[in-house]
Amino acid sequence: MNIFTDYKIPLGSWMETVVDWLTIHASGFFDAISISLETAIMFLVDIFKAMPPALPIILTAALAWWLHRRISLVIFVVVSLLLILNLGYWQEMLETFVMVFSATVICILVGVPLGIMSAHRPWLYTLMRPILDLMQTVPTFVYLIPTLVLFGLGVVPGLISTIIFAIAAPIRLTYLGVTRVPEELVEAGKAFGASRMKLLFKVELPAAMPSIMTGVSQCIMLSLSMVVVAALVGADGLGKPVVRALNTVNISQGFEAGLAIVLVAIILDRMCKAPNSKDMQ
Repeated sequence: MNIFTDYKIPLGSWMETVVDWLTIHASGFFDAISISLETAIMFLVDIFKAMPPALPIILTAALAWWLHRRISLVIFVVVSLLLILNLGYWQEMLETFVMVFSATVICILVGVPLGIMSAHRPWLYTLMRPILDLMQTVPTFVYLIPTLVLFGLGVVPGLISTIIFAIAAPIRLTYLGVTRVPEELVEAGKAFGASRMKLLFKVELPAAMPSIMTGVSQCIMLSLSMVVVAALVGADGLGKPVVRALNTVNISQGFEAGLAIVLVAIILDRMCKAPNSKDMQ
């Protein structure tokens, strides 16, 4: 008799028990979250869909010019969005953008403060690090199952799974940026009598901003990588035609939808990068 093989530790059964308990005793709470998030997301989607396509294209091009002052980027943004419109994936692109935008905003609002707190409290980062490792390494389909059970089909389980997958990036890179602020800057701030809050907002965050923006950019890319996975649980967007093409072995549809996802990813990545001195000249 081998104790290591004959007596299995019921980890899966324990997790199933926890999810079942939450489903029975906290269904109202999860339903409220699901309805609130889905209502907010669909409201944003309806606003963008009500606009003529020319308006978002002009606004995005203007934002690209204001951020980077690069005509090549503006041309790329306009041509890419016109190509997506021509391929017939404009509405799906809007739905994907809203989901990625919502996930990124939530990740920033939660992840950046957690990164700052963990940078000032090393014990907190020591506690969070294995959790962050787990969130980034566990296959997405594994935690897609409990989110699907708790929130039901639709955009919400895809959004929650995206947040779980992407939030580690802003936490880690905010922590890295704040901890690598030169000690001379911090000491100079203290010498001028800066309080802890002023030290944070006037010294540490400006110095850590490049690292924080890298975390935001990575968060956007990770969120976009979850588009297809989210489509498997009912989320709308560019992931749906990809899944449909996969099921029907439709090469042309899969290529076009995949190209639309790539173009959206490049646009968001280029626009979120911090402008350098050459861009501003």
